[in-house]
Amino acid sequence: MKNIMNQSKLLQAINKQKQEIKVSVALKQESQRFTILLFNALFDQGTEAEKALVELEDLFLKIRNLACPDIVGRPCKTWEDFTHSIPDLFCSLKKDATAIFNNDPAAKSIEEVYLAYPGFFAISIYRMAREFFKLGLPLIPRLMTEYAHQLTGIDIHPGAQIGNSFFIDHGTGIVIGETTEIHDNVKIYQGVTLGALKVKKHLKNSKRHPTIEKNVVIYANASILGGETVIGENSMVGGNTWLTASIPKNSRVLHTPELQIITKSYKKNE
Repeated sequence: MKNIMNQSKLLQAINKQKQEIKVSVALKQESQRFTILLFNALFDQGTEAEKALVELEDLFLKIRNLACPDIVGRPCKTWEDFTHSIPDLFCSLKKDATAIFNNDPAAKSIEEVYLAYPGFFAISIYRMAREFFKLGLPLIPRLMTEYAHQLTGIDIHPGAQIGNSFFIDHGTGIVIGETTEIHDNVKIYQGVTLGALKVKKHLKNSKRHPTIEKNVVIYANASILGGETVIGENSMVGGNTWLTASIPKNSRVLHTPELQIITKSYKKNE
């Protein structure tokens, strides 16, 4: 009898929690399935595009209704709203893949870029999610880019604005914040953070993250912070650099740590 009462109280507590915080794990799972199927439909020769597009439309309606329960059965953002953007997506992603292939001597073929480069995968999912972000759909864009983050270690917020021919090399540990602006032909390495200088809730509607102008190279583990920080075009930011202020175009910023080498002589029996 006591066990039955305890179970009843536990169920009441669980149900109360679910009423207060309405979370759908199905939305997360189906968004992930939608993301990988979309990537395969666009790039994989073994995925039949016509069949995949039918399944994608069904999945889109399912995740849209889970994310926006208040508009179920009513006209809202449609699958057609997204498919209109696919030709532009192809164009952008081809430029990204070409930038990686042209800049990385380790890339032996463009097919290798599409299949083996986590940077290209993360950029692809970002660009797809960005289209849903522009449609104003809640949660879905974030779930898509977080899925890419989970698989690659590259965290790109769908709100970021990224230009053409974007090259991520290696990529693990990269963070690109919501209000970041990245212009054309930018190259960044692993561990780079394009983040906020202050993390305050009241700043949510302000530009919190930096602007990176065209033809900039940012090397590993550099941190560039602040919404007013602008990295001028044609600049190079060296590894492990910390920047919270703008630099003009054609700049070179290097981190030069002070090294202390201490030598000590040891006696044979010491």
